[in-house]
This record gives sequence, C-alpha cells and structure tokens, in this order.
Amino acid sequence: MGTPGLAERVRRLGGHEVRWLVSLGWWVVRRRIGVAAGDRAFGYAAAQAALVYGLTFVCVVETVGLAVLLRGHPVAHGVMLVVDVYALLMMLGMQAAAVTRPHVLGSGVLWLRDAARMEIRIPLERIVSVRHDLRSAPAGSGSRSEAAGEAGVKRGPDVLAFAVGGQTSVTVELREPVVAVRLSGKRPAVRTVRFHADDARGMVAAVRTAVAALDEGRPRADRT
Repeated sequence: MGTPGLAERVRRLGGHEVRWLVSLGWWVVRRRIGVAAGDRAFGYAAAQAALVYGLTFVCVVETVGLAVLLRGHPVAHGVMLVVDVYALLMMLGMQAAAVTRPHVLGSGVLWLRDAARMEIRIPLERIVSVRHDLRSAPAGSGSRSEAAGEAGVKRGPDVLAFAVGGQTSVTVELREPVVAVRLSGKRPAVRTVRFHADDARGMVAAVRTAVAALDEGRPRADRT
C-alpha cells in the first residue's frame, strides 16, 4: 500500500494525543476503554510501570529545578513550565493509556492494543496457535518514537510485535493475514503477532479455550 500523506499522518498523530489525554480521565475514575460486558481483559502495563514512574519523578525534579533557576526570568520560566507540565502529562498519559486500554478477548475476536498508539483485531477463526513465548526485544529497538520504529513496535516479515518493558510473552500464529494500522498510517498484513500480557499463561489458556469452543461449533469441513 502507498505511503500515507502528510495530512493523514498529522491527523493520526493528533488522534494519538487525544487518546492518551482522554485515558488520563478514565484512569482517574478507574474505568477501562472498550471492555464490554462478558469480555475478558488482560493487562500489560505492569512491566513498564517502574520505568514510567521513575521518569515521571525525574520530570517533577526537573520542573522544580528549572523553576528555581529561572525565577528571575518570567518569560523563560513560563515557557519551560508549560513544556515540563506537558512532558509530565505525556509520561502519565502513556501509562494511563496502557492501563485503560488492555488486551480484550471478546466474542469471536482477540483485540490487541499498544496503549493509545496502535491496535489490531484478530478474528478467532484465523488463529492457528497461541503460546507462551517470552522474548526480549532486540537491543536498541525499544524506542517509543515514530522515527525509531513507531512506538516500540518491532517487526519483521509478516510479524508484528508489541513489546512492553523490552519484552513480549505471547505469540499468536494466524492461518490468514490480518491488516494492522500503524500510527504512521501504514497498513502491513501480518501472520504472526507477538505481544506482552502481565498474565501471559492465563491469557494463552483463555484464548486457546475460546478458539477450541469456536472450532467445535463449526462444521467439520470448515475446520481446515
């Protein structure tokens, strides 16, 4: 597929900003986004919590330090205060989006999410196998920025991976490709999806049970 234009990229980046800002509100009221009655939600934010809160503390210390250093320069102080507060909100928003947007096992679909950045919906009938598969992300590829590989999403041929805390813990193999939409607007087709879940073994068991139940309900000729 063609490369998305500048307007499309700006629109998608703007949407990302709105999503993590909205997630802050949902986080405060302890609600989750997109989890319907009867769905099973699986979190993945715990693996990055220590890093996020550590960076948040650094942002707070930096804000206080700059406020002291620039107290005699009101214009510079005002500008830096806005920048620091935004950076602080962005750090908390990253964690809030991960907490409020868990992976969801719903009726006939597995919905995998990478906080507010990216998601992919996998019909259960396309899943060939799902397994606990602990993998470390390649060194130097864990950047959360678009320029460094798009929000921590590592990839290879027909492979999509959502790493959290530098690792993935579940691998799903598909019989037919599923199209993913990246933050940049690109739409790769993938056959293997790797992601992290805090309760990886529990999620694997739940997905296997759901796929087996779906398979048992289909005519025998449709199971191949």
